[in-house]
Amino acid sequence: MNTIIMVEFVMYLLIMLIVGYLVSRKTKSHADFLLGGKQLPGWALAFSERATGESAWLLLGYTGFVFATGLSGVWVAVGIASGIIFSWLFLAKRFMKEVEKTGALTLPSFLAARFGKQGKLILWLSTILIFSFMMFYFGAQIAGAGKTLLAVFNIPTKVGAILSIIVVVILAYVGGFVTVVWTDMIQSVMMLITLVALPIVALVQISAADLSISQALMAAGPSMDSWTGGAIGFSLGLLLFNNFAWFFGFLGGQPQLSARFMALRSEKEAKQGSIVAITWTILAYSGAFMIGITALTLYQGQVFADVEMILPFMILDLMPPWIAGVLLAGILAAIISTADSQLLVITSSVSEDIIQRAMNLKLTEKKLVAISRLTIVAAGIVGLVIALTSKSLVFLVVSWAWAGVGCTLSPAIMLTFFWKRYSGIGVIATIVSGFVSTVIWISTPLDAIATSRFTTFFIALAFGIVFSLLFPDKKEDGEDTTAAEAAETTQA
Repeated sequence: MNTIIMVEFVMYLLIMLIVGYLVSRKTKSHADFLLGGKQLPGWALAFSERATGESAWLLLGYTGFVFATGLSGVWVAVGIASGIIFSWLFLAKRFMKEVEKTGALTLPSFLAARFGKQGKLILWLSTILIFSFMMFYFGAQIAGAGKTLLAVFNIPTKVGAILSIIVVVILAYVGGFVTVVWTDMIQSVMMLITLVALPIVALVQISAADLSISQALMAAGPSMDSWTGGAIGFSLGLLLFNNFAWFFGFLGGQPQLSARFMALRSEKEAKQGSIVAITWTILAYSGAFMIGITALTLYQGQVFADVEMILPFMILDLMPPWIAGVLLAGILAAIISTADSQLLVITSSVSEDIIQRAMNLKLTEKKLVAISRLTIVAAGIVGLVIALTSKSLVFLVVSWAWAGVGCTLSPAIMLTFFWKRYSGIGVIATIVSGFVSTVIWISTPLDAIATSRFTTFFIALAFGIVFSLLFPDKKEDGEDTTAAEAAETTQA
């Protein structure tokens, strides 16, 4: 059985590498390497954005979370789906238009362009923020790949992680953003097949065995069959909000996702992309939730050493080998699609935000691409070290990174888009307060009470508003508009 699955795995990896090589020939400039030169269709960007946003966290972390918590795990899906829908409907077009005005290739360079006087400091701070947390996020993906290969082929975790990092680095190295988007598109479809097909098969199996989902949930624990986890009053509010709080990280602050919005080329493409992304989200999260619930029913009473391995266990248990290989490849697809995008975010922070803009070094396109590729290799090595040394669960590590990056930069993006009085000092206060509060929160027992995904967002939001009011952007040379207002005036 493992031989058949191994052959399919190898074929999948070879196909990804071949596709990556073929499309890499479209990459000619540094802008192409980082953002695709606005030549990619909206539907492909949508598939890529979803594959990038949903990683080992969704297929391993979330399915295991539902298996461990029961029906109350649905609120994570509700929060995430709401954030995805909001971002595609209300933020995607704004990002596209801002890129046209500023020429920015990254999220930090966009913020710096809008608040020029403090631009360099904003670049440095946002880059440090992204690099610090994104490396751990990236490491979590590689750790997830190692765990998957261990569960399926009994390959040692370290060997599996090394094999995975080689594939990820090659895909990001050869063609940058263009390669990543097109390979993501294929991987996104594979992920969706896994998340839709498996719960259907599981439900058929449950029906054939005359099992009851409701009875299984009741037998699993006193709160497993409750949509509120058995919580009441203040505890209920915390449970719902802690799980729903994933929503805040989707409000423009995840650079690997916002890059897809920035790469859109027209409003028509943005609308097309929103339809694809929202449909994908509903199908994928419904499937992931049902995988956790059906696993509780099929394997009631069984003890799993690692609940995050419930998905590959189900695939191997319920599917014939040739189908199992395809579905298990969907897990690796989720990991690779997110990991290579994260590598590009880290790379762009170095080559574009620091070297090109903050340090103002005038390098040729060829040298900038070379620096980007060297950064990819270096970051890949650091991410591998993190993956091999971290003992935290994939779900937990991703949660921290989501707070540190997404819930820090999301307030900055929302205020930039929707509040004209937001100032450069306000942006700095947002980034610093978000970074510091996340580190403090996850280092203390406070995170077990109220998630840092919630506290970071509102602390960063509050600091941004207060410091903008205290230190507004000053008028210069008789100008009567802030930098943000000036940009909007230019657009008009």
